[in-house]
Amino acid sequence: MAELLHSKGKFGTAPVFLTAISTILGAVMFLRFGYAVGTVGFIGTLTIVIVGHMVTIPTAMSLAEIATNQKVEGGGEYYIISRSFGLTIGASIGLALYLSQAISVAFYVIAFSEAFGPVLLALQEGTGIDIAISKRLLGLLSVGLLAALMYTKGAKTGMWMLYVVVAILAVSLIMFFAGTGEPVENFLWRADKDNFFVVFAIVFPAFTGMTAGVGLSGDLKDPKKSIPQGTLFATLIGMMIYVLIAYKLAGSSAQESLIGDQLVMSKIAVWGPIIPIGLAAATISSALGSVMVAPRTLNAIAADKIIPIPRFNRVFGTIKKTNGEPVNASMLTCGIAFFFVLLGDINAVAEVISMFFMVTYGAICSISLLENFASNPGYRPSFKSKWYISLIGAVLCVVLMFKINTIYAILAIGLMVITYYVLTQSQRNKSDMASIFSGVIFQISRNLHVFLQKSKQEENMDEWRPSVVSISKDSFSRHDEFDLLRWISHRKGFGMFIHHIDGYLSKESAEEARECLKRLIKLTQVSKSSVFVDTIINPTYKASISQVLQLPGVSGKENNMALFEYYKTKYDALDEILDNIGLVKAVGYDTCILCSSEKKFGFTNEIHLWITSNDYQNANLMIYLAYIILGHPDWEDGIIKLFAIHPVDEIANERIKLKEMIKTGRLPISANNIRIIPIKEDVTTKEIINQSSKDADLTIVGYRSELVKKTGKDFFMGYDNVGNVLFVNSQNEKEIT
Repeated sequence: MAELLHSKGKFGTAPVFLTAISTILGAVMFLRFGYAVGTVGFIGTLTIVIVGHMVTIPTAMSLAEIATNQKVEGGGEYYIISRSFGLTIGASIGLALYLSQAISVAFYVIAFSEAFGPVLLALQEGTGIDIAISKRLLGLLSVGLLAALMYTKGAKTGMWMLYVVVAILAVSLIMFFAGTGEPVENFLWRADKDNFFVVFAIVFPAFTGMTAGVGLSGDLKDPKKSIPQGTLFATLIGMMIYVLIAYKLAGSSAQESLIGDQLVMSKIAVWGPIIPIGLAAATISSALGSVMVAPRTLNAIAADKIIPIPRFNRVFGTIKKTNGEPVNASMLTCGIAFFFVLLGDINAVAEVISMFFMVTYGAICSISLLENFASNPGYRPSFKSKWYISLIGAVLCVVLMFKINTIYAILAIGLMVITYYVLTQSQRNKSDMASIFSGVIFQISRNLHVFLQKSKQEENMDEWRPSVVSISKDSFSRHDEFDLLRWISHRKGFGMFIHHIDGYLSKESAEEARECLKRLIKLTQVSKSSVFVDTIINPTYKASISQVLQLPGVSGKENNMALFEYYKTKYDALDEILDNIGLVKAVGYDTCILCSSEKKFGFTNEIHLWITSNDYQNANLMIYLAYIILGHPDWEDGIIKLFAIHPVDEIANERIKLKEMIKTGRLPISANNIRIIPIKEDVTTKEIINQSSKDADLTIVGYRSELVKKTGKDFFMGYDNVGNVLFVNSQNEKEIT
C-alpha cells in the first residue's frame, strides 16, 4: 500500500558527504581520467578540473547558501529551484534534472561493467568462448538488482554500503599513489586528437557528483546543516584528489597507455587488482546513489501536482508504506537506466548528463545571484556566498553547454521550454519567479530612482517625453481616461493613474482602498497596459490633487503633465477640474482635460488636431501626443489629420511653413492629411470643428489659460457633434526635432 511521502528525516551529514564523494571519485576517475591526461596533457587536464570547478564550486556555495536560509524538504535541487522560481519553472528544470539523474544510473552501471573487463578476459582466454557481450548483460543484470534492492530494502541499506565503498576507494587511491609506473612526462598542453571541450564533456560528469547528497534532503534530520557541510567538503576534497591524480598519471604512464588503456591506473598501483575493485565499488555506489536520488526528485514533482496528469501525480507521488520508499518512481528510474545501458556508449551518455546538470547548476547559481541582488530582508542564510561567484557559475554553465555540444544544448533548452509551455497551460494561476524577481526589480527601480535624482538637470527638449499623472473619481464607471493614459504610456511615455476615494483614512477606508487597488491592477492586466495604478483617500478631490502633484513620477523623474476627465453632460465635474488647474500650473505641469462622450474613442482610427494662429505654444505638444498615441497597437491603422485655422492673408505663408516641416521630417504627418482653413467672420472655430471632426475618433484642441479665465467652462462647451475631445495646455513650447 502506498501513501504520500512525508517521512521524517533519519540521516545526518555523513551520508551527504559519502554519497557526494563516492560519486565524484567514480567512473570517470577510474576509466576516463587517464584518457584526458593522455589527450590534452597535464596542463589541459588541470584546466578542465579548474574550469569544471568554476561551475561546481559556485553551485555548491549557492546550494549551501540557499539551504541555510530555507527549509529544504524532499526533492533536493528540485525543491530549491521550485520554491525560488515557482513550481512551473521548477518542474520544467526538475524533470530534466530527474532524467539526468536516471541516465546517470546507466552511466555508472556501464562503468561498473567495465570493472569486470579483466575477469571476463581471463574467462575468455581460459574457456576459449567469446563472451565480450557479457559486459552489457552484466549491466542489465546490475540494473535489475538495483531495482530489487530499492523495492525491498530502500535507501537505508544503501547508506550502510556507502561506508564500505568509501573505505575501498580510500585504499585504492592510497595504493595508486604509492605505485611508481614508468617515469615519463605528459605535462605539456596537448590537444592533437580530440577537441578540448569533447574531453571536458567526458570528464565533467565526475564533478557533478557533488550534488548527489542534496537529493536526500527529505531524509535528513537537519538539511540546513548537512547539505552545506557535506556538499562543500566533498567538492573541495574531490577537486584536490583529481589534481593529484592528474599529476600522478602525467608522470607515471606513456601517452599511448593513457589513451588506449581504460584501466591504466592498475598498471601504476602497488597492487593492480585494487583499481578494478575500487572502480566496481565506486561505480555501483554511484549508481546506488543516483537510483536513490532520482526517484525522490520525481516523487517531489508528482507530490506538488504540477504535472497536468492526475494519474501521473497519483502513481509517482506516493511511497511504499512498509519501507517509506517511492517505489513507483524507482521502477521508472530503473526502466530508463535499462534503456541507456542497452545503448552502451559511455561518452554519448556523459554528454547528455552534462547538458541537464549544467541547466540545473545554472538555475541554482542564478537563484543565489538574484537573491543577493534583491537584498530581501527575509533572505538571511547563515552561509553567505558572493554575487560575483554565483554570476561566474551561471554564465559558465550556459557557455560550456554550447561549447560541449551545441545541438544537445539546444535540444536540452528546447525540451525545457516545451515542458514549461505545456505546464503553464494548465497552471495559469501559478506565479513563477514573482517573489524573487519582484525583489530584483525593486532594487533596480530603487537604484535608478536614486541615480536619476542625483543626475537631475534641466529638461532637455530633445529627450522630452510625457510623464503623466491622472487623478480620477470615476475609475470604474468610465475607462476613457485610463485608455488614453495607457496609450500615452505604452512605449514613449509614463503613466500614473490614481483613484480618489472620498473620506478620511480609517480601517474601513483603507480596506476599501485595497479592494479598489486590486480592481485597478486587474484592469492593467486585462488591458495589458504599463500604467502604474494606486489609490488615495482624502475628504476632498482638491486635497488629493495637491498631494498627487507632489509625488515623483514612475520614471524616476518628476511628472510633467496632469490628465483630468469629465463626461460631456456632467459639467459639475468640469467645474471641479477648473477649480484645481491652478495647482497644476503652479507646479509647472502641462494640463490635459479629456471630455468623454457616448462615442468614446470610436474606431481608434482618426486623430484630428486643431491649431489656430494664436495657439502655437500648444501645437507641438498636441502633435507629440497624437504621434505617441498612434504608436499603440490599438491605433495600428490610425492616421493624424491636422487642421490649421488662420486668417486669409496668412494661409500662403502657413502652407509653405508646414510643407517645409514635413520635408525635413520634423512633422510626422502626411501632407495629404493637412488642411488649412481660413477664418470667417460669421463662422466660429467651434462650428468649424463640429463640422469637420464629427467623424474623428479623438479631437485634440489647445487652450490658453488666460482665455479660460475669461470664459470659464464655456470654452469647453459646445462640441456637441464630435466624440471625445482632448483639451491641451502646454506650460512651454515644445520643439519638434
